[in-house]
Amino acid sequence: MSAGRRFAAGYADQGPVVPAIARLMDLIAPGSLIALRIPAMLITVAAIFLSAQIAREFGGSRGAQVLTATAYVTSSFLLVQGSQLATNTIDTALWVLISWLLIRWVRTRRDGLLMWAALVTAIDMQVKWLIPFFWIAVAIGVLVYGPRELLRRPALWFGAAIVVVSAVPSLIWQAEHDWPQLRLGAVVAAEQDGIGGRYIWLPLAIAAAGLFGAVLLLSGIWTLLRSESLRPYRFLGLVPILLTVAFILTGGRPYYAAGVYAAVMAVGAVRWTQSTARWRPFVAVPLIAASVVLVVFSLPLRPTSQIEPFDSQSGNGIEFLFYAKFGWPELRDATVTAYQALPEPERDNSVVVTDSYWQASALDVDRERLGLPAIYSPNRGFGYFGTPPDSATTVLWVSDDDTEARSVCGTVTPVGRVDARLGYPGLTRDVTIWRCEHPRLLWSQMWPDLLRLD
Repeated sequence: MSAGRRFAAGYADQGPVVPAIARLMDLIAPGSLIALRIPAMLITVAAIFLSAQIAREFGGSRGAQVLTATAYVTSSFLLVQGSQLATNTIDTALWVLISWLLIRWVRTRRDGLLMWAALVTAIDMQVKWLIPFFWIAVAIGVLVYGPRELLRRPALWFGAAIVVVSAVPSLIWQAEHDWPQLRLGAVVAAEQDGIGGRYIWLPLAIAAAGLFGAVLLLSGIWTLLRSESLRPYRFLGLVPILLTVAFILTGGRPYYAAGVYAAVMAVGAVRWTQSTARWRPFVAVPLIAASVVLVVFSLPLRPTSQIEPFDSQSGNGIEFLFYAKFGWPELRDATVTAYQALPEPERDNSVVVTDSYWQASALDVDRERLGLPAIYSPNRGFGYFGTPPDSATTVLWVSDDDTEARSVCGTVTPVGRVDARLGYPGLTRDVTIWRCEHPRLLWSQMWPDLLRLD
């Protein structure tokens, strides 16, 4: 939302598509969180439908289409991201659409499909910069297994030119800001190393497909690489393997390759329904039932009184996805109280600076309604939204410690506390609001050195 209200050709950690959608929904239904979820849910439903259509492209029956859609619906990744307006949600769905267009081209050889794939790729480049990995993997797979005719199609290269041209404004923005998108790769790699890195990457990537989805995924890869009837599509069996290697080597997140799962699971579903083995129904039914049960029990249906607090930031990162949704009202109320406690003359020359872009975004959404001053954060993309004015003599610094505040201010005193019972440590739990006065230098001089992407 904060990015949408500061629309630009590029951002430190994403393209302009998701901020534009957020801004549009905010204009249609101001302040509605439900409205923000609608685009994500619609595109997720479209991806589920497309996954079934991919099974149909492979000659799958209605049963294979239903199995593919079921696997997609019960995947762990979809459960977490399917209702959130986030880059991962949009990016994954666009990968599914591109996969469908490419698979359909293999069957029909209609070059218009390649042009549509290029246009979708151009849009996806304005979401995240992951889709080039997909196309590189496809190109390698095609060189190894065919159909090599794909790489000779003028439509493919004309479409590639469209993608490059469409990316120019974003590239210019990145160049003007010292390429934060590329530097963020090292940050993500460091975060992955902190939770096990390459050693747990593959298990987490497979787990993202869900219980039944993982079975179809592995079966689909095996079938693509061995089935003669699917030889024209064999390159797709190599794509997830190449993506796995690429993202492990570059320190990417395990869900980065999730967009290709639908196509591979569709193959697994087709093989499953075409098999004459009598044991398959006896395995499929329990797996699907277990997947559905897992989804139901994973939903946040428990009352908050029955949820235990999370006391440590160490772990595999899964805790963050759950606990990070708590404590934001407490953060807002504590910040408003600290601001209103400032003497009237100081309020005119005060701002709020937060340690995390999550905190800044949460306060920025209702800033005017709450009567708060301008919100800033040196963290990740929020740091590029603006610099505190040099006239700001008092800062309410929201952080779990005062180290950074003391590096820039002569006087630092605690004036508020955020300690939500179910909050995430460092974000909405065990957080202090510091009154930071007497800046050591002008904010315009200090801010560039404070910016960080971690």
